[in-house]
Amino acid sequence: MIHEILPVGMLACNCSIFGDEATREALVVDPGDEIGRILQVIARHGLKVKAIVITHAHIDHIGGARKLKQATGAPVYMNLNDQALQRMMNVQAEWLGVPTPETVEIDSPAADGVKLTIGAAEFHVLHTPGHTQGSISLWIPGENKLVAGDTLFRDSIGRTDLPGGDGEQILRSIHEKLMPLPDRTIVIPGHGEVTTIGREKQFNPFLAVM
Repeated sequence: MIHEILPVGMLACNCSIFGDEATREALVVDPGDEIGRILQVIARHGLKVKAIVITHAHIDHIGGARKLKQATGAPVYMNLNDQALQRMMNVQAEWLGVPTPETVEIDSPAADGVKLTIGAAEFHVLHTPGHTQGSISLWIPGENKLVAGDTLFRDSIGRTDLPGGDGEQILRSIHEKLMPLPDRTIVIPGHGEVTTIGREKQFNPFLAVM
C-alpha cells in the first residue's frame, strides 16, 4: 500500500495519505493545512480519495478538511464527541494567531469499532479519548500500522491541559486500546517521528505510571 506522511501547517501535523495500488482508492488522515501539497501527492499516485478521517478536532488536524472535501468530494469521518471542540474553531485560531478555517460538515461518526476499507486494507477506528474527548486512533492490521493522532508519541503522550483533556483517561486509552497491539506495530503519531508499540512499552516514561 502507498503511504506518504506529510507534516503540514505551522505545527507540523503528520497528515497520512494511504492509497491502494490496485484500486487507486485513498484515505487521508488529518489534512490540517497545505491542501495543495496533499492534492499533489494524490495526483502523483493517481488516487481517488474515498474517505477523510480526522483523529480529533484541533485546528492543526482538521483545519484543511473542508478544502480537501471540496476538492475530492470524499466524506469526512470524525468522532462526534469532538463536536463541541470543533465549534470552538475560532477560539483555537485565536490561540495560534491564524485565520479561522471554514467549518467542515462531518458526514459519518468515527465511533469505536467502525471499519473503513481501502482496497483490501481495513482501517479500524479505536476511540482513544484523553487528549480530547473524541480522539481516535486508526489500526491497520494488514499494514501493521497505527495512526495514533495526538494520543501517543515517541517517548511521550498527548497533552491534556486543553479543553476536553483528561490525564487519567488518556493513559487508560493507551493501556487498554494501544498497548495490546503487537510490539512490532509501527506508530504514526500526530507530530514528530514514527515509533513502535514495543519501543514505547520499553522507553516511554509516561507509560510507567499505570
